[in-house]
Amino acid sequence: MMLKFYCYLNSPIGKLLLEGHEKALTGIFFPKTWTERNIDDCLLNKSHFTGVINQLEEYFRGQRQDFDLVLDLRGTKFQKQVWQELTTIPYGVTCSYADIALAINNPKGCRAVGMANGKNPIPIIIPCHRVIGKNGTLTGFGGGLDIKQQLLELERKHL
Repeated sequence: MMLKFYCYLNSPIGKLLLEGHEKALTGIFFPKTWTERNIDDCLLNKSHFTGVINQLEEYFRGQRQDFDLVLDLRGTKFQKQVWQELTTIPYGVTCSYADIALAINNPKGCRAVGMANGKNPIPIIIPCHRVIGKNGTLTGFGGGLDIKQQLLELERKHL
């Protein structure tokens, strides 16, 4: 059985919970989405997340646009396909759910893309915040629309 670890990161968008195991990052949770229940079977170990913390801090300072981390994504084949496509959205750019659906050759899958987007276990690094409504409005985001707006503004500011 693999050991699971967690730590907290104080960030400009609030206190994030990082979760992982010996080999990879498995989750980032926004302030509104984590509870102590998330970490019942995990060990507090901030040093395990040094690389993740450094890269996230660089991102928040506008010094990093791409991440180079080992991720362990748990989801369906379709969800993983959507999450992989999200990683191709350039820093500071937004696209619609329809754009993602087209990119993965599922043009009628906008709703399914939205559902997969909402299940993204590693937001920011897998930039689901860059997906907006077809009409340009901010729509659903696990961390709340205020945090989605902050992330988009941060990226635009540092372009």
